[in-house]
Amino acid sequence: MSEDSSSFLELDSITKKFGDFTAVRDISLKIREGEFFTLVGPSGSGKTTMIRMLVGMEQPTSGEMRLQGRVLNDVPANKRPTCMVFQSLALFPHKSVGENIEFSMKIAGVDPARRRQRAEELLTQLRLPVNYYDKGVNQCSGGERQRIALARALAFDPQILFFDEPLSALDFRLRKTLEKELKDIHKETGKTFVYITHSLEEAMVMSDRIAIMKAGGIVQVGSPHEIYNNPVDKFVAQFMGEVNTLAVEKAGARSVRGQADGATYQVSRMPEGFTSGFLIIRPEVMKIGKAAERLKNRVKGVVFNDYALGSRIQYQVRATATNEHWLVERLQDDPYEGKVDDTVSIGWQPADSILVSE
Repeated sequence: MSEDSSSFLELDSITKKFGDFTAVRDISLKIREGEFFTLVGPSGSGKTTMIRMLVGMEQPTSGEMRLQGRVLNDVPANKRPTCMVFQSLALFPHKSVGENIEFSMKIAGVDPARRRQRAEELLTQLRLPVNYYDKGVNQCSGGERQRIALARALAFDPQILFFDEPLSALDFRLRKTLEKELKDIHKETGKTFVYITHSLEEAMVMSDRIAIMKAGGIVQVGSPHEIYNNPVDKFVAQFMGEVNTLAVEKAGARSVRGQADGATYQVSRMPEGFTSGFLIIRPEVMKIGKAAERLKNRVKGVVFNDYALGSRIQYQVRATATNEHWLVERLQDDPYEGKVDDTVSIGWQPADSILVSE
């Protein structure tokens, strides 16, 4: 990734309206050359409209999009140095694998021998057998078709590749495999990838940076680590995964009071100007049973249920004072020593407290 690349792709106050409805509102953003940047958000957050503008399928109502200083607003999609990998993949079912990969090169008038050479190079790079060149697309598996669609996009040699939820229709195991492969391909090619998804897991695994979208705007931009550990508000904290959320108000320089239970909880840092909001504690930092009994922040409750989550076990604890459910996670090889219906203490360290506003 280039060090001096902050304005490679720049969005300046981009707004998109459809009649009276504002789908995207006043977004300003810089995407660096060579990074894997993901727009993530729930349905209706505006991420699809954003990417349609970036590839030239829609025009902004106001604002500017610039690629290396060149304004893109009025540049048609087929004149932009970008390419899109669609959710549907949009492969030609009546053509062979090779013909699909070569399509953009054929339109551009590239010599047939050079087209074939490039197609075979891409098949090798994307871990597909070279003899797939003559294979029918419909004879390929879902994962293979994903790779073919990516090879076709790379054959165009675009400066930026855009991805519209290309893994959403795949089964879990294949999706996890392709997440890692896409990240590997990104590193190998050095291309700029801009990816949209509603899946937090996809964004966390693959991205250099993530933009969280809500109601047409961007709520927070940062690395997966930054967003996970320092969410700006309750929406981001909850969108980034299952969390324990407690409405609180400031009680002291480093303490807050629960609005439901009246208990005081210690924090290691009080955000400037904080008076009330939410205390966020992630399940994986919570302690349960004997491990929680000496902690400053404790809640008494009853183990309501437990759930096996692969390498982890999640315990649901119903708080005695408020009847609210808390989540605690332990590794499978370090389970809670008790059982369901036990009365237990759960707790966490002040340093693991995250305070956010509404």
